[in-house]
Amino acid sequence: MAEPLSASDFLATLQGAGCAVREEPGWRTHNRSGHGPWGPVHGIVVHHTATSGTSDSVRLCRDGRDRLPGPLCHGVIAKDGAIHLVGHGRANHAGRGDSDVLRAVTGERPLPPVLKADADGNTFFYGFECVNLGDGQDPWPSAQLAAVERAAAALCRRHGWTERSVIGHREWRPGKTDPTGFTMDWLRARVHQRLARQTVAHDG
Repeated sequence: MAEPLSASDFLATLQGAGCAVREEPGWRTHNRSGHGPWGPVHGIVVHHTATSGTSDSVRLCRDGRDRLPGPLCHGVIAKDGAIHLVGHGRANHAGRGDSDVLRAVTGERPLPPVLKADADGNTFFYGFECVNLGDGQDPWPSAQLAAVERAAAALCRRHGWTERSVIGHREWRPGKTDPTGFTMDWLRARVHQRLARQTVAHDG
């Protein structure tokens, strides 16, 4: 459990971890304020956009679509590894998910099966949308995967979380498939290794 980072601290946390950050116009105040609470935050949800092309994907995630206004995440991770910030605060990304999963994330425990949608994830999670068609064929370049790992680990370190605070949309909300193309266990192992390396470096 943690208070959400301010826009400036969110940006500094990503940049301090070596992320290539692109600030989209107005991102610091673009949110769904007034449509539900934002925080406390417990973790990070990783998505795929089901779109192609950086500019179109960023525009969609910033502006939203019919019946689902933007922002649809906090950052869009492009195939070249750049993280485009499109919003800060409450965002329409996680939707309603399983409260048992929320309790597991909060307690840093293994995730249970996703069976219900009785908790508002937009309150509790940062969200990153990754540009990928999600068809199992669209490649995940190494630069993009490294950016997902780096961003997730940076927020985990800032909040004192472990890798168990990093989940996929499909692990939160019934019926979702994202992200498709890698396993979340693989990503969590990468985040764990990065956090362990950083701990050794700080201790040394």
